[in-house]
Amino acid sequence: MLGQSNPRSYCATDFDIFLGMDVDKKSIDFTCSDSKGILRSLHIPNNSEHLVRYVRKHFPGQRVIWAYEAGPTGYGLYDGLTAAGFTCLVSPASMIPTAPGQRVKTNRLDSKKITEALRAGQLKSIHVPSSTYRHLRHLTKIRDLVVRQIGGTKCRIKTLLLFEGIPFPEAPQKSHHWSRSVIAQLHRLPCSEAVKFRLGRYLEALEFQRQQYLKITRERRNFCRHESELKRCLSYLTSIPGIGQIIAPHLLARIGHWQNLEEHRVHELAAFLGLVPAEHSTGDRVHRGSITRAGDKRLRSKLLQGAWTAIRQDPELREFYRSVYRRHAPQVAARKAIVAVARKLTTRIFAVLKEQRPFVLRSEIHSRPLLPEEIGHRERLDASQKEEERTFRVSFSRQRLSRGLRPSGAHLSQCDGSKAVPRMAASLSGTKGA
Repeated sequence: MLGQSNPRSYCATDFDIFLGMDVDKKSIDFTCSDSKGILRSLHIPNNSEHLVRYVRKHFPGQRVIWAYEAGPTGYGLYDGLTAAGFTCLVSPASMIPTAPGQRVKTNRLDSKKITEALRAGQLKSIHVPSSTYRHLRHLTKIRDLVVRQIGGTKCRIKTLLLFEGIPFPEAPQKSHHWSRSVIAQLHRLPCSEAVKFRLGRYLEALEFQRQQYLKITRERRNFCRHESELKRCLSYLTSIPGIGQIIAPHLLARIGHWQNLEEHRVHELAAFLGLVPAEHSTGDRVHRGSITRAGDKRLRSKLLQGAWTAIRQDPELREFYRSVYRRHAPQVAARKAIVAVARKLTTRIFAVLKEQRPFVLRSEIHSRPLLPEEIGHRERLDASQKEEERTFRVSFSRQRLSRGLRPSGAHLSQCDGSKAVPRMAASLSGTKGA
């Protein structure tokens, strides 16, 4: 049905009326256009029923298509319009054409810009997730938030003890660094009343956050267990070495329905996760930089951590890691090799979801365990990538100066991985942080 479709692209000749909307919290500015030009612009309250009544009154029997920019208002407007039988596109801001010389911005002008791009057939839509995957996204986001809060509280406790010159209690042998026995020792630490009060509040916050984490984890597990499609896809994903109960739900929450993956476009999943290299090439000169880091950085970080587990469990990936490691200098070899392994994991993720089957580990491959020097120092990837990216931009600027050209900010921004958003990232991710 038309109301159930979520097209990523469309043919402008299939429609008679084009309506671009600029949506804010309380109101909607929309511009109507036909194939000849702009008809009118209006300002109405933020309610899809008002839009449906207006179109049915003024454009009866005509084929209408809507579009608006993905943002903090979510998908409520999309749901209302598609339920009424209309085609609606939710376009990411990075994919809406904007004139470089435009210096005036209003809601009316933004709606006109969207209408003109819609009429010209230049807009691409994201994959709007169904209610099931929206629910999973909420659970995944709140889990990650609580994990960050737990880490922040632990850092505050350690900072307080360091400032007061109090050593952190040592955990018993074969016990966790933040085990119950360590928490009990923290409660009994000899210190002043002010420090004890402050430390007590931190420990209370830590206990509360841990309880919240357990509740969220149980809720997400129960939700996935009662949704047959999620349960099946999770079983396929967790059959891949390195993918467990933390990474798999996050992957499904971001990708959405497995049918969103297009046939023979394996590389787009890696682009969506920001694991492909940035590139600034022209003619015969090819210049590639660090990975783009597009999409969800938390998911990418989890996948990189899962890659370290995968090379311990899968001999095929371990040998692949070694082959990449040997081709690079020792100071960057481990980092580049593990990113390559994460990139390879995306092909397996694509395969098990698209073919709806579990992954089968090839046991006939023999591989010795990794040596400590082959693993290297596992530093923060973002800091190293930023330094590599800075060197890349400086090198590019010097090349332009040596040829007598002025360093262009527009050219340099293309080299910046944060600006290079591949088509899959825009198509699947939708709103920032959605």
